[in-house]
Amino acid sequence: MKKVTQLILSGALVIGIFPFTGNTSQAAVVSFKDVPTSHWAKASIDAAVEKGYFKGYSDGTFKPGATVTRAEFAALLARVAKGTPETERANVFKDLTGHWSEVEVNRAVSFGFLKSSDYPNGFKPGTALTREEMAKWLSSGLAAQDEDYKQALKDTENTLVPVAEYYKSGLKKAAYPYVSVVLGTGLMGGYPDGTFGPGKTTTRAEAAVILSRYEQVQESKATSYRDLNEMREVGLTGTNLTSTTPYVYGLKAGTNIVNSFDKVKEKTVQLRNNLGVATLHQMIVVDALSKTDINNLYGKMFIDKDYSYPVLNDYYTVFIELSVTPSGDNLKNLTFSQAIADKLTPGNNFSSGTVGKYGIINLPERDFITSGFFKKGVTRKFWMMTMLNRKHGGPAGSNGKTIVIGEDIASFHLPIKF
Repeated sequence: MKKVTQLILSGALVIGIFPFTGNTSQAAVVSFKDVPTSHWAKASIDAAVEKGYFKGYSDGTFKPGATVTRAEFAALLARVAKGTPETERANVFKDLTGHWSEVEVNRAVSFGFLKSSDYPNGFKPGTALTREEMAKWLSSGLAAQDEDYKQALKDTENTLVPVAEYYKSGLKKAAYPYVSVVLGTGLMGGYPDGTFGPGKTTTRAEAAVILSRYEQVQESKATSYRDLNEMREVGLTGTNLTSTTPYVYGLKAGTNIVNSFDKVKEKTVQLRNNLGVATLHQMIVVDALSKTDINNLYGKMFIDKDYSYPVLNDYYTVFIELSVTPSGDNLKNLTFSQAIADKLTPGNNFSSGTVGKYGIINLPERDFITSGFFKKGVTRKFWMMTMLNRKHGGPAGSNGKTIVIGEDIASFHLPIKF
């Protein structure tokens, strides 16, 4: 009962400090003429209005498609943030003096959502907020209140971000951790074409939905989000193996040193018969039971209905990124398979509709030489496919599922089946 009373009082305070453009009546569940029952964001809009985060306009509309500005979203975050900032900031931006959002933007800065150094030329409150800014503000707010979210930002600085702009360009490296955290927690999502749209803006309806999600995420632990855990592991080691599967790594013989994937990541080896050299970069494990039943975010980068292989329930599908530099013109299909299997793990070519969507360079299905894929002395970076047995019983381990990866890349072999 005490908690309920506190929530009611908290809601009343939020309503009282709401200087948003529009109707100034008390927050209540209202019916907006431009938000019909069938509107995709109606539930979130109603909840946001009821809690006093948003208000409608005097003409009875909500304007769900209207663009959200920097000032508006900063004010919204200041209202939804839990707790009290240690130090209240004031007069953070000179161009906000006397502006309706001045107090709440300062409060958003106090909560850690944004910094004055991010806008050295002024906040420009009426500027439409981009999705990249939104991702940064949301992630920074989480990091300011929870050390593990702060660590998650560090862990994903060099991760594979599952959006089209990662390979097609358009996503700044500095934005990798912010986009990873919002994707990994489900705060924000990508578009059907695989893009994240860093430069796109956000509507009031979308903002209402994101606020609803933020309320839940700020109460949750970073480790409770599987997709974020995977992106963190990839950022740190180059693979999502242990966060996706029951597999554990074996120890180097006679030591307590774990032979993890990062021991072979970025190491270069000579291929069989001196056909060239290869460097292993990343290994992504896809947890899928069918081409449409994919359980992790990374899987959607590689598999769709047009994926060229069957998805087998007894196996994880594994995608390996490597670079190969041929020493001659003899690296054809068979010789490549033999050369790569001798030093790394056997791999197959593949295709899917996601290849073009995400800008992935894949080992092609046609002959590598006639297609011009491999050329003497030219380094080619690409992805190939293999499989990992879900029921594999490896050497002794806590769960009988152990992968032994030696410090020498030549000893790295996955249990596979084609």
